[in-house]
Amino acid sequence: MIARTHRFHGHGSLRYVYQNGQVVRGPVMILKYVRNDRRKTWRAAVVVSRKVHKSAVVRNRIRRRIYEQLRVQLTDLADPMDIVCVVHSDAVASMPARELGTLLAAQLKKAGLIRGIVERKEL
Repeated sequence: MIARTHRFHGHGSLRYVYQNGQVVRGPVMILKYVRNDRRKTWRAAVVVSRKVHKSAVVRNRIRRRIYEQLRVQLTDLADPMDIVCVVHSDAVASMPARELGTLLAAQLKKAGLIRGIVERKEL
């Protein structure tokens, strides 16, 4: 789970990102982001609609899995950004963690929020 300082508080912040943010579409989720100079660190929110899955347990599982991937991948993000992940497929609930991480990293890279994944060669 991400730290409290990296979470959204209130609907006004989400509305601001929805209205002013840039969009990167992916196969299972949409990433919306906007720079926020009023903050010192990045913030993230995950939105999973009831249309995605009927069960609240599954929606919460999807939310927790994406928060964990964001925590791992945004550790070195220095810019104060507001990021919203809008999930539109229930495949995230049963997708392997590595595949979910790869999809999210590709969207974050396309948005310019993280650098590409560097593979190290074994000697």
